[in-house]
Amino acid sequence: MLRSQLALGHYDLVVAEGGGSGKPPALQALALHAKFLSDPSPDSRSAIIDSLKVLLASPESASNTTLQLTACHIFLGANLIREALQCVHMGLTMEHLAMCIQIYIKIDRLDLANDALNLLKQADEDSVLAQLGSAQLAIAHGRSRSDDAVHILSGLSEQYGPSVMLLNSLAVANMVSGKYEAAEGNLKEALGEEAGGAKDADTLVNLVVCAQHLGKKSAEIEQYLNMLKAGHRGHPFVEGLEQVEGAFERESHKYQLQA
Repeated sequence: MLRSQLALGHYDLVVAEGGGSGKPPALQALALHAKFLSDPSPDSRSAIIDSLKVLLASPESASNTTLQLTACHIFLGANLIREALQCVHMGLTMEHLAMCIQIYIKIDRLDLANDALNLLKQADEDSVLAQLGSAQLAIAHGRSRSDDAVHILSGLSEQYGPSVMLLNSLAVANMVSGKYEAAEGNLKEALGEEAGGAKDADTLVNLVVCAQHLGKKSAEIEQYLNMLKAGHRGHPFVEGLEQVEGAFERESHKYQLQA
C-alpha cells in the first residue's frame, strides 16, 4: 500500500505511516525514500543515506527483500551504483532481478543484464517484469533491436493502459529507432492530464531531447526546461545543465568587450 502511495507522490502520507523507530525496517525505508524524493537538498539526502545504511546494517536486513529493494532505489537516486547493486545482486526476488537489469545496463554490462534477464524469464517468462526487462535490454542494444522494444512496449500499453512510464519507454525506443515524430506523440500523450506526466521529470527531459532532434523552436524547448527546473531542482539532468550554463557564463565574461 505505501509503495503505491509513494508512486503516486503522496510523500507526506508515506512519511507519516512509515516513519518512526518503532516501525518495521521496510516501512522506515519507504519513509526515507519519500523524504529523499521530496527534498533534493544535498544535506538532507546525505542524512537519508546515512540512516538507510544504519537500517541495512541490522541483522534482519539480509532476509528483508523489501528493505533491500527500497534501498536500491534510493541509492540509484543518489547515483551510488555500487551500493545499489549490493542490495539486489543476489536476485532473491523477481523485482531484484529487474533492478539488476537496469543497473547492469547503466554501467554498460549488457552481458550481465542478459544473464539477469534469463533468470527472470526462468521465473516467469510472461511476467510484466520480464517483458519490461526485455524491452530495456533491446533499447540498450541500439537501433538493431529497438523495433523489438517498440513491439513489446506497445503490447503492454494496449494490455494495461498507457502509463507515464510505458509512454516514456516507448518514446525512447522510438527515438533510438529514429522515429522522432512517433516519440513526440508518445510524450505529448504522457504530458496530458489523463496520464499525469506534466510533473514527471523523465517526460520533460525526453521532450527536450525529442524537440531538439525535430528542430523545434527554442521557445518550446525553453518551456520544457523551465518546467523541469521549477519542479525538479535535484534531477541529474537539471544539475548537469546548470553546471554547463554556469561554466559557459564564466567563460563568456572573459571575452566581453570592455567599454
